[in-house]
Amino acid sequence: MRFSQRAEAVAPFYAMEFGKRAAQLEAAGHHVVKLSIGEPDFGAPPAFLSAVRDLTDGRQLAYTAALGLPELRSAIAGFYSRHFGCEVDPDRVVVTSGASAALLLSCAALIDPGDEVLVADPSYPCNRRFAESYGARVRLIPTTPSTRFQLTTELVADAWGERTRGVMVASPSNPTGTSVPFDELAGLCGEVGTRGGWRIVDEIYLGLADDSDGHPPRSILAADPDAIVINSFSKYFGMTGWRLGWCIVPEQMVPVLERLAQNFYICPPTPAQYAALECFTDESLALTEARRAEFRIRRELVIDGLRRIGLSVPVAPDGAFYVYIDVAPTGLTSAEFCDRALAQAHVSLTPGKDFGHHTADDHVRLSYAASTDDLTEGLRRLGDFVGSLHP
Repeated sequence: MRFSQRAEAVAPFYAMEFGKRAAQLEAAGHHVVKLSIGEPDFGAPPAFLSAVRDLTDGRQLAYTAALGLPELRSAIAGFYSRHFGCEVDPDRVVVTSGASAALLLSCAALIDPGDEVLVADPSYPCNRRFAESYGARVRLIPTTPSTRFQLTTELVADAWGERTRGVMVASPSNPTGTSVPFDELAGLCGEVGTRGGWRIVDEIYLGLADDSDGHPPRSILAADPDAIVINSFSKYFGMTGWRLGWCIVPEQMVPVLERLAQNFYICPPTPAQYAALECFTDESLALTEARRAEFRIRRELVIDGLRRIGLSVPVAPDGAFYVYIDVAPTGLTSAEFCDRALAQAHVSLTPGKDFGHHTADDHVRLSYAASTDDLTEGLRRLGDFVGSLHP
């Protein structure tokens, strides 16, 4: 059977590959501390789960509109007003089958074959895979700790070329957990806008970001209402398996995404949409805010533990639930480090080659979305493992 060049060009998603190997070790009777997957251990809010149970009473759960339930689109718009400092017209909210579908629709709407798209290195690999699937030439821009492993206005301006059509930014970022300072992000988007380019800003982890400069986390829409924003119920609300997300797009883009959604997947999952309305109650939002505070505690536990082990975190994260660790002093590449940590210490991590090329061999991603007990045990095992490398 002959497969498309597109399919052949896609590399494995190593976070999932290490998760699969961890599952195989567990099936063989080993206890594996899984710090490779960005999946909050809290699970969905109880009110959401209660609503799901109510929805399984035999009622018909028919297709919704392709853009999502109107009441859910309104609830998301209200969430942005309440939490992220910007007013959003509910008509600009598009509910999707996970944030992945939001990226899929946006890339389908914006990219023609041969268009160049600028993306930071390191960055979440699936984002650029969507762009490449529509024929984009994705240009990875090397970043360093001095820019918090993020794009800057200067980097984008220097890289912009004749075929450049847009930029994809994630703030906070996966794999580094670092944010672009709000004023810098606004300047970057402004630079792209003056060049006639589009900007997709991945805000999937924005709800987990730290307060900064006396402000709670702010959406780029507060400074650039024409930016395309991607978000999800998976991380802040802990609903990874329910596959529900959204994007907020310029008004003229809404009918384009509606046609694409109708053809690509008809509509987002109906029961998940109805139950997701319970995520925006005062009770559920108080719970998710408490979880955000818990992630900060876990972050300090991990950074302190890594420091004691002798592993360096070049830039402390300020959002999401990841740390990007420099393992070069161990003498191992990131892939070797992850292979041996899993085989010898039964700790699952993700090598940097998942996220780019620049310094990828030197860095490993650790997810602290796991429980405190698992993090403590994982750090103990990693300490023993690193110690065994330099007895």
